[in-house]
Amino acid sequence: MAYDEALVGRIRAALAGRPEISEKKMFGGVAFLRDGLMFVGVADASLMARVGKELHADSLRRKHVRPMDFTGRPMSGYVFVAADGLRTAKELRFWLERCEQFVSTLPPRRAR
Repeated sequence: MAYDEALVGRIRAALAGRPEISEKKMFGGVAFLRDGLMFVGVADASLMARVGKELHADSLRRKHVRPMDFTGRPMSGYVFVAADGLRTAKELRFWLERCEQFVSTLPPRRAR
């Protein structure tokens, strides 16, 4: 599966200089992790956004957002944001902050 390199570049630029952030190829795209936990990623031209269960319904009510459903079943706490919902830096920043804020409430992933 191909992914939008330009969107990946925009995310890299927005998160540059943050040692707690890493990236990893996942889901046929690229995922960005905070302390080892995925909070956003890029698959095709969409942003995979880990918003958590509390903000899931609110996120789905926003324009250009749909359920994340890799397996045919929606994944609670995750949504896809289409490219049309990420045109501006402000729109991208909203999703990055929303997702990072949720993941910051979780314990860091333990090293294997």
